[in-house]
This record gives sequence, C-alpha cells and structure tokens, in this order.
Amino acid sequence: MKCIVCMTHVPDTASVIKIGADGKHIDESGIKWIVSPYDEYALEEALLLTESKGGEVTVVTYGPQRAEAGLRECLARGAHNAVHIVGGESTLGDSLAIAKVLAAALKDREHDVVLCGIKGVGTDNAQVGPMLAELLGLPHVSGVTKIEWSDASIVAHREVEGGYEVVESPLPAVITAQKGLNEPRYAALKGIMAAKRKPVEKLEVGALGLDESALAGVEATYSVRSLELPPAKEAGKIIQGEDDPKAAAAELVKLLADEAKVF
Repeated sequence: MKCIVCMTHVPDTASVIKIGADGKHIDESGIKWIVSPYDEYALEEALLLTESKGGEVTVVTYGPQRAEAGLRECLARGAHNAVHIVGGESTLGDSLAIAKVLAAALKDREHDVVLCGIKGVGTDNAQVGPMLAELLGLPHVSGVTKIEWSDASIVAHREVEGGYEVVESPLPAVITAQKGLNEPRYAALKGIMAAKRKPVEKLEVGALGLDESALAGVEATYSVRSLELPPAKEAGKIIQGEDDPKAAAAELVKLLADEAKVF
C-alpha cells in the first residue's frame, strides 16, 4: 500500500500565544513548533497499515523552512519518504489555497490512500482534507475513529452528532483522522538518528504550475483582518463557609443572581 500523509507544522498547544506587531499574525518568537496532533493519528494509521500489508509512507507538507523539522519527526517515527513544498507564509489559514497546492503535488504521485488530520491545530477549519479530495477527484471520509482495511476498499467509522456512522468507500480515497483512531508512537533513538540522514524532497510552488502570490492575492478565499487575544478572566471569588454554611449558601445565591445573572 502506498500511503501519503499530509502534515502541517503548528505551534505547540502549550505555547503562550502573543499577537505580532502587524496585528494579523502571531509573534513566532519563542514558539515551539510540532507536528499537528491530529496529523499524528494520520501518520500512525499509515505506519500500521504498511507494517501489516507492506508498502511505504510518504509525508508531504506545505510550509516554511521550519516545517522540515516536522518532516524529520515523521521520518523518525517510521515514514519512508518526505516531501517539502516550501512556502505557505502568505496563504496560512486559506484552506482552499493549501488544498490546491497539495493537490498539485499529489496528483501525479502513486497512492492508494491519502491521510490527513481532521484539522490543523491553530486554524481548526477542518476543510483541507475534503477540499483536497474534491480537487483530486477522490471519495473521502472525515472524522474517522476506526478503519477496517481491505485491498480495494475500506470500512470507516466516523463520529457524528449523538453517535457514529459506518461508511464503506473504494480506494484510493482521502481520510481525515480523528482522536481515538489509534495511539501515536514516539520516535525511538534509532529512528531519530536515521531520520537525520534521510533526504527530504524540496519543491517550489511555482514548479507545481501554481502562482503562490495569486493564491494569496486575487485568488484568495480567506484573509485576516485582525487578531486579538480573548479578554482576561476576572479573578474568582471564594466564599468561606466552614463556620456558617447557611450564610455562605445565601451569599452564593445572591452572587449568582446579582453578578453572574444565571437566574
């Protein structure tokens, strides 16, 4: 099985986010960048599949130079090949632009399945996978938490409101992975050392027949007007009730009614 995993490089979810000087981007100084957590499930599923059925895993990312570190992490975990489409600073957050770039890179590459995380942490649009499938002319199943594999088709379990549904799809297909699909592995020391020596294929967006400036300009479907942090939370109030629980309960009811306006 030839598996392609689309990976995005995102700020660590524990990072303290600051707004950049232009008010439209985050301040990247001091940020630790990681493989998007949902993409880890996609990678692990591809690794498990090729371990059981044979084949190879190719990880593809569209991002700036720092994204190579994410590819190296995927190689360390067991991916066989890595492709870095260099760019993305100007199209960050534009799901359709990202999908167009990925589709252009994948359309001539042999693949039995394309796996993505259900969303990239940071933008959380959950649109790239379905858009990529449409551009490639492939069926897709999103939010998958279990997959039963055969040589020519899959049976996928996906989350829906109030339950789950089971979908059968022919291969090749695009699948977006949800938390619970598997348990991503850690990179072993041997894999980390081997990943340092593995080549990473570098591509420019222009070499794919696309104009990145147009994707970020006249063809853009997404733009950021401004970013702002959520308002700081007010300090909580502690009601001491050890000596007089009845009075404390009365005070709590009063605060809920007068200040919290819950009733």
